[in-house]
Formats: sequence, structure tokens, C-alpha cells
Amino acid sequence: MRRTLQHPARIVPLAFLGVIAVGTVLLMLPISRRGPGTPSFMTALFTSTSAICTTGLSPVDAATYWSDFGHAMIALLTQVGGYGIATMATLLGLLVSQRLGLRSRLMARAETSAGLALGEVRAVLVLAAVVMFASEAVIAAIVAGRLWLTYDVPLGRALWEGAFNAIQAFNNSGFSLRSDGLFGFVGDWWICVPLTLGVIVGGLGVPVLYEIGRELRRPSAWSTHTRLTVWGSVVLLVVGFATVLGFEWANPGTLGPLGVAEKILASFVQGTIPRSGGYNTVDYGAMHADTTAMIIGLMFVGGGSASTAGGIKVTTFFLLAYVIWSEVRGERDVVVGRRRIAESTQRQATTVALLGLATAAGGTLALLALTTGVPLDRALFEAMSAFSTAGITVGLTAELTGPGQLALIVLMYVGRVGPIAVAAALALNTRGRLYRYPEERPIVG
Repeated sequence: MRRTLQHPARIVPLAFLGVIAVGTVLLMLPISRRGPGTPSFMTALFTSTSAICTTGLSPVDAATYWSDFGHAMIALLTQVGGYGIATMATLLGLLVSQRLGLRSRLMARAETSAGLALGEVRAVLVLAAVVMFASEAVIAAIVAGRLWLTYDVPLGRALWEGAFNAIQAFNNSGFSLRSDGLFGFVGDWWICVPLTLGVIVGGLGVPVLYEIGRELRRPSAWSTHTRLTVWGSVVLLVVGFATVLGFEWANPGTLGPLGVAEKILASFVQGTIPRSGGYNTVDYGAMHADTTAMIIGLMFVGGGSASTAGGIKVTTFFLLAYVIWSEVRGERDVVVGRRRIAESTQRQATTVALLGLATAAGGTLALLALTTGVPLDRALFEAMSAFSTAGITVGLTAELTGPGQLALIVLMYVGRVGPIAVAAALALNTRGRLYRYPEERPIVG
């Protein structure tokens, strides 16, 4: 039993559960709530899970419900969850002891699922911390300066809002200190662009940033993972932008009343955020059905592997596209950029995608069963938002009762830790067979 609990693939899910429990206790303190009384257990549990899983969904108005202490706890939980609990502990151990043991390297690699060589773990951990804090500092400075100079927000409050929003943006979460989120800044480039760029950088993943920095002048030397992540992200950003701009251009509930420049900015923000950001400058509930369907697809794909984003990940999606293309063409091998993709990687991508679909579908069915009168499209949107840790909402989360909120809590946890990690943690028998059965070829299709 002790050896089972020490396995890195099991420590990570358990570590998230432990920190969620600690966050719940802290948020249940009377000092965490702005108004009278103590926060309820379900509200604290939901908020703690949403922060640790870098989601941003909330059953209450987070801006007015939580006190400054509560907001500080949310920011801290988001930071810890975004960087990674095991990787945070490993980095602290590195700072104290100046060395990394084999077990620490395995834990960090298991949590990030980055496929790093053990010798690279230390460099990547340090780079992750530098990129995270540097990016958040730049974003916080820009946003705080804009709030102070343009919107007459007191300097102290502007600095706090800038820091809070920077943490939420880079870690791909969506909590806000304002009840209307970013609605009041729909046309402000100095607010929306830094936050959206923070979402993009955080969603690429530190291993990708590490390789780009090492081979900045030689993109041809990038690994297949980095190429799929970078160019796949570019494709999805363009698709998201074009979808929102084209479908919502004349919608009176979203982009219709805005000027041309504001429409372009809002389309850029709303085409990027569904891949795990959490913010919104227009009402998702007022969007057309075709736009909503595309956004659900973007949420399902998510961001880069080993990043702060959720979803099945960009590499998984585009790798499966290559698998399909190779099968259609009758090719024996799946080749990406003159590199043959291992069959084990193809199976893993298929498993992640199918488990993701099953989890999102199961969550949707749970919401329909546990909540009366909820349309299928709203239930699917909210379930996918929770699973992908996107954190955007059509307003359903605030309407859910305890059982419905519990379903979203499970979806957020599975989406952040990863379906395979959860399945591996639950599996008791991880030994490989020492024999092989005769091969059979069932009819497919």
C-alpha cells in the first residue's frame, strides 16, 4: 500500500485533493467573506476547487461575496494550481537543498506530463518560475497603470487589481474583482490585450517556451511536440477569432453595438479565451448557436500540454488529425514533420480524447439529471467549461443546487489533473503482461 501511494502518478491527484481541502478550510473562515456569516461548505469547496484547477467558475459573485482575505486566498490557490503542486514542492526543495533527487524529478515530470528528460527537469522548473512571475509582473504593471491613469482607480487598489488579474490571466483562470468581469473594458486594448496575451503564453506550456528560447533562431530544430503546439495554437487562434467576428458581427447581444475596432478586439479576446482563459468581455449566453458550438469545440481542445490550460490539449487534437489523415491515405506510419509517431503515443492520444469525451458527456448527463429544466446546450456548455477548466459560463453555475455543483467540482478536478492521471491513480494493477495473445482483426467501420 505504501509503495502504491508513493508512485508519482498517484501522488499528483492526491496532492491536488489535499490542497483543495486546505483551501476549502481557509475559505470557510469568517474572515474570508465580505458579508455577515460564514461561507457555506459547498461554496468554499467549489471556489477552492475552481481556483486550484485554474477554472474560474463560481456559484456566487466572487467580487462581492469574498473579502480581501478571500480574494488573496483565491489568488494564492490559483498560483499554486497553475504552477503545479508537485512542481511547486519540487522547486521549493531545490531552493532549499540546491539539488533534485530522482523521486522529485519523477514527480515533477509526472505532473507536467511533459515527457522531459530527467536532466532537463531542473532547468524547466526554474524557467517555469521565471516566466510565470516575469509575465505576471509585466501584465500587472500594464493593467494597474491603465486603471490608475485612465479610470482614476486609487493606486493601491489598481496595483491589487493588476496583480490579481495577472495571476488569473497567466494561469488561465477567470476570477475577477469586478462583478461584471471585463465587460467594462470591452474596447480597451491596454486591458484586454495584455490579459489575453498572458492567457496565450500560459497556455503554451513551459516545455514549449523552453525549447523556443533554446532554438529561437532555428524553428526547424523544434521537436514535433513544440511544432504541433505552436502552429496548432496559431490555427486555433485564427479559427476562434474568425468564428466570433463572422458569426457575431451583427448580433445585438454581443458585437452588434460595438464599433469596428471594438469588434476586432472583442473577437480576438473571445476567440482566445475559450481555450482555457476564463474571462469574457461579451455575454456568452447571448451568442448564436453556431458560435456557441465552435466555442465548445475550442474548450474541448484547450491549450498546450504541461501548461496552465485544460482540455485534451492541442498536441492531442492535431496528432489525432494526422492519425486520421494517414489512415485515410492508407499509410502504414503516422508521420509529422519527417518524424514517425510511436504507436504508444497514438494510443495515448486516442485514450485522452475518448476519456475526455466520456467525461464531458457524463458531466452533461449529470447536470441534466440533477437540475430541473436545464436545456441540453446550456448543460453541455457548462460541463465542457468545467472539464476544460475554461471557466466561462452561460449563467448556469450560479443557478445550480448542491448536487449540480458537485458534478462540476468533479469535472474541474478531472479536467485539471487529467483523465489518464486519475485513471492511473485508481488503477491497482500497473504490471505489464509477460505474454501476448494471438492477434485478431475485427471489422471496423
